[in-house]
Amino acid sequence: MSEQEHGHQHQSHSDIIKRLKRAQGHLRSTVDMIEEGRACVAIAQQLHAVEKAICQAKRILIQDHIDHCLEHTVEALHKGERAPLEDFKQITKYL
Repeated sequence: MSEQEHGHQHQSHSDIIKRLKRAQGHLRSTVDMIEEGRACVAIAQQLHAVEKAICQAKRILIQDHIDHCLEHTVEALHKGERAPLEDFKQITKYL
C-alpha cells in the first residue's frame, strides 16, 4: 500500500499545519482588504505573507519527505553511493 493510500504522520506535520493556518488567516484578511477597498500596497503585502507561508510549508514538507521517506529507500547504500541523495537534500534548501 502506498503512502497516498494510508495516513502517516511526521514530526514536521504540526509545523506545516500551523504555517498553512497562518496562510489561511492572511488570505482571509486579503479578501477582506479587497472588499473594503484598501490600498493596493497593503493588499500586496498581505498576499506576499500568504505566499511566503505556503512556500515555507511546501519546503518543510518536501525536505521532511526526503529526510524520512526517501532515506529508507537508500539506507542500504554505501557512503559513496549516497552522495547524489546528499546533494539532492542540500539543493532542496533553495526551493
